[in-house]
Amino acid sequence: MENWLTKRVLLSPNQKALVYQEQSWTFSELQKEVLKVASQLNQLDVLKKAPIAVLGGNSAKLYFLILALQQLGHPIVFLNHRLTANEITHQLKDAKVAKVVYQEEFTDSIEGLDLLWQEKALSFRQLKKLPEKECVPISEFDLDEVTSIMYTSGTTGLPKGVQQTFNNHWWSAMGSALNLGLSEKDSWLCPVPLFHISGFSIMMRSLIYGMPVYLFATFDEEEINRYLISGEGKMISVVSVMLKRLLVNLGAKNYHPDFRCLLLGGGPIDVGTLTMCQQHGIPVIQSYGMTETASQVVALNMQMAEEKIGSSGLPLFPVELKIVTENQEKCAPYEHGEILLKAPNITKGYLHQPAFKKTDWFHTGDVGYLDQDGYLFIVSRLTDIIISGGENIYPAEVEHVLLEFPGVQDVAVIGIQDADWEQVPVAYVVLSEGQIVDQEQMKAFCRIKLAHYKIPKKFMILKELPRNAAGKIMRHKLIK
Repeated sequence: MENWLTKRVLLSPNQKALVYQEQSWTFSELQKEVLKVASQLNQLDVLKKAPIAVLGGNSAKLYFLILALQQLGHPIVFLNHRLTANEITHQLKDAKVAKVVYQEEFTDSIEGLDLLWQEKALSFRQLKKLPEKECVPISEFDLDEVTSIMYTSGTTGLPKGVQQTFNNHWWSAMGSALNLGLSEKDSWLCPVPLFHISGFSIMMRSLIYGMPVYLFATFDEEEINRYLISGEGKMISVVSVMLKRLLVNLGAKNYHPDFRCLLLGGGPIDVGTLTMCQQHGIPVIQSYGMTETASQVVALNMQMAEEKIGSSGLPLFPVELKIVTENQEKCAPYEHGEILLKAPNITKGYLHQPAFKKTDWFHTGDVGYLDQDGYLFIVSRLTDIIISGGENIYPAEVEHVLLEFPGVQDVAVIGIQDADWEQVPVAYVVLSEGQIVDQEQMKAFCRIKLAHYKIPKKFMILKELPRNAAGKIMRHKLIK
Protein backbone atom coordinates (compact mmCIF):
# COMPACT_ATOMS: atom_id res chain seq x y z
CA MET A 1 0.00 0.00 0.00
CA GLU A 2 1.29 3.49 -0.82
CA ASN A 3 3.13 5.25 2.01
CA TRP A 4 0.33 6.64 4.21
CA LEU A 5 1.89 10.05 4.82
CA THR A 6 2.72 10.49 1.12
CA LYS A 7 -0.82 9.49 0.15
CA ARG A 8 -2.43 11.74 2.74
CA VAL A 9 -0.42 14.76 1.52
CA LEU A 10 -1.56 13.97 -2.03
CA LEU A 11 -5.22 13.77 -0.97
CA SER A 12 -5.44 16.64 1.54
CA PRO A 13 -2.22 18.69 1.74
CA ASN A 14 -3.86 21.74 3.33
CA GLN A 15 -5.96 19.87 5.88
CA LYS A 16 -4.90 20.47 9.49
CA ALA A 17 -2.89 17.46 10.70
CA LEU A 18 -1.45 18.28 14.12
CA VAL A 19 -2.06 20.84 16.86
CA TYR A 20 0.33 21.13 19.80
CA GLN A 21 0.58 23.99 22.29
CA GLU A 22 -1.29 26.46 20.08
CA GLN A 23 0.89 25.64 17.03
CA SER A 24 -0.56 23.72 14.09
CA TRP A 25 0.69 21.94 10.98
CA THR A 26 -1.13 20.91 7.81
CA PHE A 27 -0.35 17.49 6.36
CA SER A 28 1.97 19.14 3.85
CA GLU A 29 3.79 21.04 6.63
CA LEU A 30 3.88 17.89 8.75
CA GLN A 31 5.54 15.97 5.92
CA LYS A 32 8.26 18.66 5.61
CA GLU A 33 9.04 18.44 9.33
CA VAL A 34 9.05 14.64 9.24
CA LEU A 35 11.35 14.43 6.20
CA LYS A 36 13.75 16.92 7.79
CA VAL A 37 14.06 14.65 10.86
CA ALA A 38 14.36 11.63 8.55
CA SER A 39 17.26 13.26 6.67
CA GLN A 40 19.05 13.82 10.00
CA LEU A 41 18.39 10.24 11.09
CA ASN A 42 19.83 9.18 7.76
CA GLN A 43 23.25 10.38 8.98
CA LEU A 44 23.32 7.65 11.63
CA ASP A 45 25.29 4.51 10.97
CA VAL A 46 22.30 2.18 11.25
CA LEU A 47 21.45 -0.85 9.17
CA LYS A 48 18.33 -0.77 7.06
CA LYS A 49 15.23 -1.93 8.99
CA ALA A 50 17.17 -2.02 12.29
CA PRO A 51 14.91 -1.30 15.31
CA ILE A 52 15.29 2.16 16.82
CA ALA A 53 13.90 2.99 20.26
CA VAL A 54 12.24 6.26 21.23
CA LEU A 55 11.99 7.65 24.76
CA GLY A 56 9.95 10.76 25.32
CA GLY A 57 6.75 12.38 26.46
CA ASN A 58 4.00 13.68 24.20
CA SER A 59 5.39 16.49 22.03
CA ALA A 60 5.48 17.62 18.42
CA LYS A 61 9.16 16.56 18.27
CA LEU A 62 8.30 13.00 19.30
CA TYR A 63 5.43 13.00 16.79
CA PHE A 64 7.80 14.00 13.96
CA LEU A 65 10.42 11.47 15.08
CA ILE A 66 7.99 8.55 15.13
CA LEU A 67 6.74 9.30 11.63
CA ALA A 68 10.31 9.89 10.38
CA LEU A 69 11.37 6.42 11.53
CA GLN A 70 8.34 5.02 9.75
CA GLN A 71 9.33 6.85 6.56
CA LEU A 72 12.78 5.22 6.71
CA GLY A 73 11.38 1.74 7.35
CA HIS A 74 12.78 1.31 10.88
CA PRO A 75 10.62 -0.63 13.38
CA ILE A 76 9.94 1.72 16.31
CA VAL A 77 10.49 0.37 19.82
CA PHE A 78 8.34 2.47 22.16
CA LEU A 79 9.81 2.98 25.63
CA ASN A 80 7.62 3.93 28.56
CA HIS A 81 9.40 6.88 30.22
CA ARG A 82 8.00 5.84 33.59
CA LEU A 83 10.14 2.71 33.66
CA THR A 84 13.40 2.38 35.58
CA ALA A 85 16.79 2.02 33.88
CA ASN A 86 16.71 -1.74 34.66
CA GLU A 87 13.36 -2.17 32.93
CA ILE A 88 14.42 -0.09 29.92
CA THR A 89 17.69 -2.03 29.60
CA HIS A 90 15.84 -5.35 29.35
CA GLN A 91 13.69 -4.04 26.50
CA LEU A 92 16.64 -2.57 24.60
CA LYS A 93 18.54 -5.84 24.82
CA ASP A 94 15.55 -7.96 23.89
CA ALA A 95 14.69 -5.83 20.84
CA LYS A 96 18.35 -5.65 19.75
CA VAL A 97 17.96 -1.91 19.34
CA ALA A 98 20.47 -0.09 17.11
CA LYS A 99 19.89 3.40 18.53
CA VAL A 100 17.92 5.12 21.29
CA VAL A 101 16.61 8.62 20.56
CA TYR A 102 15.46 10.39 23.70
CA GLN A 103 13.98 13.61 24.99
CA GLU A 104 16.33 15.66 27.22
CA GLU A 105 13.89 15.51 30.16
CA PHE A 106 14.73 11.82 30.48
CA THR A 107 18.52 12.14 30.49
CA ASP A 108 18.63 10.61 33.99
CA SER A 109 17.03 7.43 32.63
CA ILE A 110 19.67 7.21 29.89
CA GLU A 111 22.52 7.88 32.31
CA GLY A 112 21.26 4.96 34.41
CA LEU A 113 21.81 2.56 31.51
CA ASP A 114 24.92 0.48 30.88
CA LEU A 115 27.70 2.29 29.00
CA LEU A 116 26.90 0.27 25.85
CA TRP A 117 23.38 1.74 25.68
CA GLN A 118 24.53 5.22 26.64
CA GLU A 119 26.84 5.14 23.60
CA LYS A 120 23.89 4.17 21.40
CA ALA A 121 21.74 7.00 22.78
CA LEU A 122 21.10 10.27 20.97
CA SER A 123 19.15 13.19 22.42
CA PHE A 124 16.62 15.23 20.46
CA ARG A 125 19.00 18.18 20.69
CA GLN A 126 21.93 16.15 19.33
CA LEU A 127 19.76 14.84 16.50
CA LYS A 128 18.72 18.36 15.54
CA LYS A 129 22.39 19.39 15.19
CA LEU A 130 23.15 16.64 12.68
CA PRO A 131 23.52 17.76 9.07
CA GLU A 132 20.83 16.62 6.72
CA LYS A 133 21.55 13.73 4.37
CA GLU A 134 19.19 13.35 1.46
CA CYS A 135 16.80 10.47 1.92
CA VAL A 136 13.96 9.05 -0.09
CA PRO A 137 11.04 7.85 2.03
CA ILE A 138 9.87 4.32 1.33
CA SER A 139 7.28 4.44 -1.43
CA GLU A 140 5.10 1.61 -0.14
CA PHE A 141 4.25 0.14 3.24
CA ASP A 142 4.47 -3.64 3.21
CA LEU A 143 1.38 -4.43 5.26
CA ASP A 144 3.02 -7.53 6.73
CA GLU A 145 6.06 -5.57 7.95
CA VAL A 146 6.40 -4.73 11.65
CA THR A 147 6.29 -0.96 12.17
CA SER A 148 5.96 -0.75 15.97
CA ILE A 149 7.03 -2.80 18.97
CA MET A 150 5.48 -2.22 22.40
CA TYR A 151 6.39 -4.16 25.50
CA THR A 152 3.79 -5.64 27.77
CA SER A 153 4.39 -7.96 30.70
CA GLY A 154 3.10 -11.51 30.51
CA THR A 155 1.66 -13.44 33.42
CA THR A 156 5.23 -14.58 34.22
CA GLY A 157 6.17 -10.95 34.75
CA LEU A 158 8.72 -11.02 31.92
CA PRO A 159 8.09 -8.20 29.40
CA LYS A 160 7.27 -9.36 25.87
CA GLY A 161 7.67 -7.32 22.69
CA VAL A 162 4.34 -7.09 20.88
CA GLN A 163 4.95 -6.77 17.14
CA GLN A 164 2.43 -4.56 15.36
CA THR A 165 2.32 -4.55 11.56
CA PHE A 166 0.98 -1.91 9.20
CA ASN A 167 -1.86 -4.33 8.53
CA ASN A 168 -2.70 -4.44 12.25
CA HIS A 169 -2.96 -0.65 12.40
CA TRP A 170 -4.92 -0.46 9.14
CA TRP A 171 -7.57 -2.88 10.33
CA SER A 172 -7.70 -1.27 13.76
CA ALA A 173 -8.48 2.03 12.04
CA MET A 174 -11.09 0.34 9.83
CA GLY A 175 -12.80 -1.31 12.80
CA SER A 176 -12.92 1.99 14.66
CA ALA A 177 -14.29 3.86 11.63
CA LEU A 178 -17.00 1.28 11.03
CA ASN A 179 -18.01 1.58 14.68
CA LEU A 180 -17.82 5.35 15.19
CA GLY A 181 -18.36 6.53 11.62
CA LEU A 182 -16.35 9.28 9.91
CA SER A 183 -17.01 12.96 9.40
CA GLU A 184 -15.05 15.59 7.48
CA LYS A 185 -15.15 17.71 10.66
CA ASP A 186 -13.61 15.02 12.88
CA SER A 187 -10.65 15.79 15.12
CA TRP A 188 -9.19 13.65 17.90
CA LEU A 189 -7.80 14.91 21.20
CA CYS A 190 -4.84 12.84 22.42
CA PRO A 191 -3.92 13.26 26.11
CA VAL A 192 -2.88 9.59 26.33
CA PRO A 193 0.81 8.66 25.83
CA LEU A 194 2.10 8.12 22.30
CA PHE A 195 4.17 5.19 23.63
CA HIS A 196 0.89 3.40 24.45
CA ILE A 197 -1.21 1.81 21.74
CA SER A 198 -4.03 4.19 22.72
CA GLY A 199 -1.91 7.17 21.61
CA PHE A 200 -0.06 5.68 18.65
CA SER A 201 -3.30 4.33 17.16
CA ILE A 202 -4.64 7.91 17.04
CA MET A 203 -1.57 8.92 14.98
CA MET A 204 -2.23 6.11 12.52
CA ARG A 205 -5.93 6.96 12.25
CA SER A 206 -4.96 10.57 11.50
CA LEU A 207 -2.97 9.49 8.42
CA ILE A 208 -5.62 7.04 7.25
CA TYR A 209 -8.68 9.25 7.88
CA GLY A 210 -7.08 12.63 7.16
CA MET A 211 -8.12 14.16 10.49
CA PRO A 212 -6.19 16.46 12.86
CA VAL A 213 -4.74 15.29 16.16
CA TYR A 214 -4.73 17.66 19.13
CA LEU A 215 -1.75 16.47 21.16
CA PHE A 216 -1.31 17.23 24.87
CA ALA A 217 1.99 17.02 26.75
CA THR A 218 0.18 16.19 29.99
CA PHE A 219 -3.38 15.58 31.05
CA ASP A 220 -4.75 19.04 31.82
CA GLU A 221 -8.49 18.77 32.37
CA GLU A 222 -9.05 22.53 32.19
CA GLU A 223 -7.29 22.89 28.84
CA ILE A 224 -8.94 19.78 27.40
CA ASN A 225 -12.41 20.90 28.49
CA ARG A 226 -11.79 24.25 26.82
CA TYR A 227 -11.30 22.49 23.47
CA LEU A 228 -14.35 20.28 23.99
CA ILE A 229 -16.61 23.16 25.05
CA SER A 230 -15.50 25.32 22.11
CA GLY A 231 -16.23 22.56 19.61
CA GLU A 232 -12.67 22.40 18.28
CA GLY A 233 -12.27 18.87 19.66
CA LYS A 234 -14.77 16.31 18.37
CA MET A 235 -13.44 13.05 19.89
CA ILE A 236 -11.13 12.07 22.72
CA SER A 237 -9.55 8.91 24.18
CA VAL A 238 -9.27 8.64 27.98
CA VAL A 239 -9.25 6.15 30.85
CA SER A 240 -11.64 6.26 33.81
CA VAL A 241 -9.51 8.42 36.11
CA MET A 242 -9.19 11.04 33.33
CA LEU A 243 -12.95 11.05 32.69
CA LYS A 244 -13.69 11.68 36.37
CA ARG A 245 -11.29 14.63 36.44
CA LEU A 246 -12.90 16.09 33.30
CA LEU A 247 -16.35 15.87 34.88
CA VAL A 248 -15.26 17.58 38.10
CA ASN A 249 -13.67 20.42 36.13
CA LEU A 250 -16.66 20.69 33.78
CA GLY A 251 -19.01 21.62 36.62
CA ALA A 252 -22.37 22.81 35.30
CA LYS A 253 -21.08 23.40 31.75
CA ASN A 254 -21.66 21.15 28.73
CA TYR A 255 -19.60 20.20 25.70
CA HIS A 256 -20.25 21.65 22.25
CA PRO A 257 -23.20 20.07 20.36
CA ASP A 258 -20.74 18.87 17.68
CA PHE A 259 -18.79 16.75 20.19
CA ARG A 260 -19.01 13.19 18.82
CA CYS A 261 -17.74 10.76 21.43
CA LEU A 262 -15.47 9.96 24.32
CA LEU A 263 -13.68 6.64 23.83
CA LEU A 264 -13.15 5.06 27.25
CA GLY A 265 -10.57 2.36 27.91
CA GLY A 266 -9.14 0.77 31.05
CA GLY A 267 -12.29 -0.97 32.31
CA PRO A 268 -16.06 -0.44 32.39
CA ILE A 269 -17.65 2.78 33.64
CA ASP A 270 -19.26 2.88 37.10
CA VAL A 271 -22.93 3.82 37.53
CA GLY A 272 -22.23 7.21 39.16
CA THR A 273 -19.88 8.36 36.40
CA LEU A 274 -22.24 7.05 33.71
CA THR A 275 -25.11 9.04 35.24
CA MET A 276 -23.03 12.23 35.25
CA CYS A 277 -22.10 11.69 31.59
CA GLN A 278 -25.78 11.23 30.70
CA GLN A 279 -26.70 14.42 32.56
CA HIS A 280 -24.10 16.34 30.55
CA GLY A 281 -25.05 14.64 27.27
CA ILE A 282 -21.54 13.18 26.87
CA PRO A 283 -21.60 10.21 24.46
CA VAL A 284 -19.29 7.59 26.01
CA ILE A 285 -18.04 4.63 23.99
CA GLN A 286 -16.72 2.01 26.41
CA SER A 287 -14.11 -0.27 24.86
CA TYR A 288 -11.99 -3.36 25.40
CA GLY A 289 -8.65 -3.91 23.74
CA MET A 290 -4.96 -4.44 24.35
CA THR A 291 -1.53 -3.87 22.90
CA GLU A 292 -1.79 -7.22 21.09
CA THR A 293 -4.93 -6.08 19.25
CA ALA A 294 -3.59 -2.64 18.20
CA SER A 295 -6.32 -0.87 20.21
CA GLN A 296 -9.98 -1.65 20.79
CA VAL A 297 -11.72 -4.79 19.51
CA VAL A 298 -14.96 -4.50 21.49
CA ALA A 299 -17.04 -1.38 22.13
CA LEU A 300 -20.26 -0.36 23.88
CA ASN A 301 -22.14 2.70 22.67
CA MET A 302 -23.89 5.26 24.88
CA GLN A 303 -27.36 4.11 23.82
CA MET A 304 -26.81 0.70 25.43
CA ALA A 305 -24.59 1.85 28.30
CA GLU A 306 -27.39 2.07 30.90
CA GLU A 307 -29.02 -1.21 29.86
CA LYS A 308 -25.67 -3.04 29.75
CA ILE A 309 -23.88 -1.50 32.75
CA GLY A 310 -20.55 -3.25 33.28
CA SER A 311 -20.33 -4.53 29.70
CA SER A 312 -17.50 -3.76 27.28
CA GLY A 313 -19.92 -4.10 24.38
CA LEU A 314 -19.98 -5.99 21.10
CA PRO A 315 -17.04 -7.07 18.90
CA LEU A 316 -16.21 -4.58 16.14
CA PHE A 317 -17.02 -5.51 12.54
CA PRO A 318 -13.66 -7.19 11.63
CA VAL A 319 -13.49 -9.06 14.96
CA GLU A 320 -14.64 -12.55 15.89
CA LEU A 321 -15.02 -13.35 19.59
CA LYS A 322 -15.90 -16.42 21.61
CA ILE A 323 -15.72 -17.60 25.21
CA VAL A 324 -14.37 -21.08 25.92
CA THR A 325 -13.92 -23.33 28.94
CA GLU A 326 -10.62 -24.90 30.03
CA ASN A 327 -11.45 -27.78 27.68
CA GLN A 328 -11.83 -25.31 24.79
CA GLU A 329 -15.57 -25.91 24.60
CA LYS A 330 -17.69 -22.91 23.65
CA CYS A 331 -19.44 -21.39 26.66
CA ALA A 332 -23.17 -20.90 26.93
CA PRO A 333 -24.50 -17.38 27.69
CA TYR A 334 -23.40 -16.18 31.15
CA GLU A 335 -20.93 -19.05 31.51
CA HIS A 336 -17.46 -17.82 32.46
CA GLY A 337 -14.45 -18.72 30.32
CA GLU A 338 -11.42 -17.36 28.50
CA ILE A 339 -11.95 -14.67 25.86
CA LEU A 340 -10.63 -15.72 22.43
CA LEU A 341 -10.32 -13.39 19.45
CA LYS A 342 -9.73 -13.65 15.73
CA ALA A 343 -9.13 -10.44 13.76
CA PRO A 344 -6.72 -8.94 11.21
CA ASN A 345 -5.57 -6.33 13.75
CA ILE A 346 -4.14 -8.94 16.15
CA THR A 347 -0.35 -9.05 16.44
CA LYS A 348 1.61 -11.47 14.28
CA GLY A 349 3.33 -12.61 17.49
CA TYR A 350 5.77 -11.68 20.22
CA LEU A 351 9.36 -10.76 19.44
CA HIS A 352 11.69 -13.81 19.33
CA GLN A 353 8.74 -16.19 19.71
CA PRO A 354 6.96 -18.31 17.07
CA ALA A 355 4.54 -16.30 14.94
CA PHE A 356 0.82 -16.79 15.40
CA LYS A 357 -1.05 -18.58 12.64
CA LYS A 358 -3.68 -16.39 11.02
CA THR A 359 -6.20 -19.20 11.32
CA ASP A 360 -5.65 -19.57 15.07
CA TRP A 361 -7.70 -17.92 17.78
CA PHE A 362 -5.80 -15.48 20.00
CA HIS A 363 -5.98 -16.45 23.68
CA THR A 364 -6.29 -13.19 25.62
CA GLY A 365 -5.87 -14.79 29.06
CA ASP A 366 -8.83 -12.66 30.14
CA VAL A 367 -11.89 -14.24 31.73
CA GLY A 368 -15.37 -13.08 30.79
CA TYR A 369 -18.82 -14.07 29.59
CA LEU A 370 -21.39 -13.12 26.97
CA ASP A 371 -25.00 -12.34 27.85
CA GLN A 372 -27.96 -13.53 25.80
CA ASP A 373 -27.50 -10.60 23.38
CA GLY A 374 -23.81 -11.30 22.78
CA TYR A 375 -22.49 -8.42 24.92
CA LEU A 376 -19.12 -9.05 26.53
CA PHE A 377 -18.55 -8.73 30.27
CA ILE A 378 -14.98 -8.88 31.63
CA VAL A 379 -14.59 -10.84 34.86
CA SER A 380 -10.82 -10.49 35.29
CA ARG A 381 -8.11 -8.95 33.16
CA LEU A 382 -5.21 -11.18 32.23
CA THR A 383 -6.10 -13.35 35.20
CA ASP A 384 -4.65 -11.24 37.99
CA ILE A 385 -3.78 -7.99 36.25
CA ILE A 386 -4.07 -4.75 38.20
CA ILE A 387 -5.20 -1.67 36.25
CA SER A 388 -4.18 1.55 37.98
CA GLY A 389 -4.98 4.82 36.25
CA GLY A 390 -4.99 3.06 32.88
CA GLU A 391 -1.58 1.44 33.47
CA ASN A 392 -1.28 -2.35 33.56
CA ILE A 393 0.50 -3.84 36.57
CA TYR A 394 1.33 -7.54 36.49
CA PRO A 395 1.62 -9.01 40.02
CA ALA A 396 4.30 -11.54 39.04
CA GLU A 397 6.66 -8.76 37.93
CA VAL A 398 6.36 -6.98 41.30
CA GLU A 399 6.59 -10.27 43.19
CA HIS A 400 9.85 -11.19 41.47
CA VAL A 401 11.39 -7.91 42.63
CA LEU A 402 10.22 -8.28 46.23
CA LEU A 403 11.57 -11.83 46.43
CA GLU A 404 15.03 -10.35 45.83
CA PHE A 405 14.72 -8.30 49.02
CA PRO A 406 16.65 -9.83 51.96
CA GLY A 407 14.37 -11.57 54.44
CA VAL A 408 11.35 -11.94 52.12
CA GLN A 409 10.41 -15.61 51.92
CA ASP A 410 7.12 -15.45 50.04
CA VAL A 411 5.00 -12.73 48.50
CA ALA A 412 1.76 -12.14 46.62
CA VAL A 413 0.56 -8.87 45.07
CA ILE A 414 -3.09 -8.03 44.43
CA GLY A 415 -5.06 -4.95 43.45
CA ILE A 416 -7.50 -3.25 45.77
CA GLN A 417 -10.14 -0.71 44.77
CA ASP A 418 -9.17 2.96 44.90
CA ALA A 419 -11.40 5.98 44.37
CA ASP A 420 -8.83 7.89 42.30
CA TRP A 421 -6.92 5.16 40.42
CA GLU A 422 -9.51 2.38 40.12
CA GLN A 423 -6.99 -0.03 41.67
CA VAL A 424 -3.68 0.15 43.53
CA PRO A 425 -1.23 -2.70 44.26
CA VAL A 426 -0.88 -4.17 47.76
CA ALA A 427 1.78 -6.75 48.73
CA TYR A 428 1.27 -9.62 51.18
CA VAL A 429 4.67 -10.66 52.46
CA VAL A 430 5.93 -13.68 54.40
CA LEU A 431 9.24 -13.04 56.15
CA SER A 432 11.95 -15.50 57.08
CA GLU A 433 11.77 -16.67 60.70
CA GLY A 434 12.91 -13.99 63.13
CA GLN A 435 13.25 -11.41 60.35
CA ILE A 436 12.09 -7.83 60.87
CA VAL A 437 11.76 -5.63 57.79
CA ASP A 438 11.21 -1.89 57.51
CA GLN A 439 8.42 -1.28 54.99
CA GLU A 440 10.02 2.00 53.86
CA GLN A 441 13.16 0.04 53.00
CA MET A 442 11.08 -2.31 50.83
CA LYS A 443 9.52 0.67 49.05
CA ALA A 444 12.96 2.19 48.47
CA PHE A 445 14.18 -1.14 47.05
CA CYS A 446 11.20 -1.26 44.69
CA ARG A 447 11.90 2.28 43.46
CA ILE A 448 15.23 1.09 42.07
CA LYS A 449 13.65 -1.81 40.18
CA LEU A 450 10.13 -0.70 39.28
CA ALA A 451 8.19 2.21 37.82
CA HIS A 452 6.49 4.22 40.57
CA TYR A 453 2.95 3.10 39.73
CA LYS A 454 3.96 -0.56 40.22
CA ILE A 455 5.22 -0.04 43.79
CA PRO A 456 2.79 -1.51 46.38
CA LYS A 457 0.97 1.13 48.40
CA LYS A 458 0.84 -1.17 51.43
CA PHE A 459 2.84 -4.13 52.71
CA MET A 460 0.86 -6.62 54.80
CA ILE A 461 2.91 -9.13 56.81
CA LEU A 462 1.46 -12.68 57.02
CA LYS A 463 2.73 -15.92 58.53
CA GLU A 464 1.85 -17.75 55.32
CA LEU A 465 0.04 -17.22 52.05
CA PRO A 466 -3.19 -19.10 51.28
CA ARG A 467 -2.45 -21.74 48.65
CA ASN A 468 -4.46 -24.56 47.09
CA ALA A 469 -3.43 -28.19 46.80
CA ALA A 470 -1.45 -27.42 43.64
CA GLY A 471 0.53 -24.77 45.48
CA LYS A 472 -1.07 -21.85 43.64
CA ILE A 473 -1.87 -18.72 45.62
CA MET A 474 -5.59 -18.25 46.22
CA ARG A 475 -5.69 -14.51 45.54
CA HIS A 476 -9.42 -14.28 46.16
CA LYS A 477 -8.77 -15.03 49.85
CA LEU A 478 -6.27 -12.17 50.02
CA ILE A 479 -8.83 -9.86 48.44
CA LYS A 480 -11.33 -10.84 51.15
